[in-house]
Amino acid sequence: MSMQILTVSSKGQISLPVSIRKLLSIDAGDKLALYTSGDVIMLKTLKLPSAEEFEASLDEAQKWAASAGYVESDVDEIVRSVRRKRRA
Repeated sequence: MSMQILTVSSKGQISLPVSIRKLLSIDAGDKLALYTSGDVIMLKTLKLPSAEEFEASLDEAQKWAASAGYVESDVDEIVRSVRRKRRA
């Protein structure tokens, strides 16, 4: 684990050191998620998959669903069920 001390600007901004950006392959425009717990702040890089990676994941999910015997109407019902539970 690495630790760096950062300074918050008058605008509430921080800069990530070059060494950390290189270590984590963070480029300009990349997105970070910020989590807090008490006085702890955690940043996590968010990397969107490429179109090819997304398609491969989708293919894998479809193969799994078919092997489990799911059809499209089953998935629609599962989504509706989850949405109902979230509203309750």
